[in-house]
Amino acid sequence: MKLYRAKVPTIAHDTIAALLRDDDIEVEGPNVEEAEADLVAIMEEFMRRDSDFRNRIKDEMSNRGIPYDRYGEVRKRMSEEMDHPVGDDIERFLCRQFIECLMISRFVEEVYADDRVLHRKIMEVLRGHHVDEREIREEAASRIKNIAEGTVEYEIAMQKAVKEAKVRRGLIAEKRPRRQ
Repeated sequence: MKLYRAKVPTIAHDTIAALLRDDDIEVEGPNVEEAEADLVAIMEEFMRRDSDFRNRIKDEMSNRGIPYDRYGEVRKRMSEEMDHPVGDDIERFLCRQFIECLMISRFVEEVYADDRVLHRKIMEVLRGHHVDEREIREEAASRIKNIAEGTVEYEIAMQKAVKEAKVRRGLIAEKRPRRQ
C-alpha cells in the first residue's frame, strides 16, 4: 500500500464513519473531527517515517556503491533491521496503530467491538483506498506511445504522465507556479 497525503483525511473520515455506523465505537458529535485528526496524525507520522526510511536506503546504496537494480533487496533487508513496514505490512501496521489509538483516545468515549472486529473493518476501509500503481503506470504509458522506450525523453515523459494521472485521480495536488 502506498499512502498519499491527499487521501489521508478521507481514510480517517471513512474509518471513523464506518465504526460509528456499526456502533463499534462511541464518539460524541464535536469529538468526531478530533478522532479523525488522531488517525490523520498516525498516517502523517508514518509518511514522515517512510520518507526518512527511503532516504536511508538511498544513502546506504550510495555509500556502498550498490546499483539501483538491487533497491528491493536493500529495502527488504533494511525494513527488517529497522522494523519498518513495507508492502502489505503497511496496511496491517496502520490498522494496529488505529486500534491502539481508538483504545486510548480521549475523543473516543467507548469502544464496543473487540480487536478482531475492529481490525476487519479498518482493513476494509484501508483496502478500499488502495491505489493500483501498476494501473497508473499503464495509463501513463498509453499516453506516451509516440516516444521510444529506454530513452531519456521517454523517462521524462513517463514521469510527467504518471504525475498527471495521479493529479487526475486526486492522489496529489497540482502545483501551480508562484506569482512573483
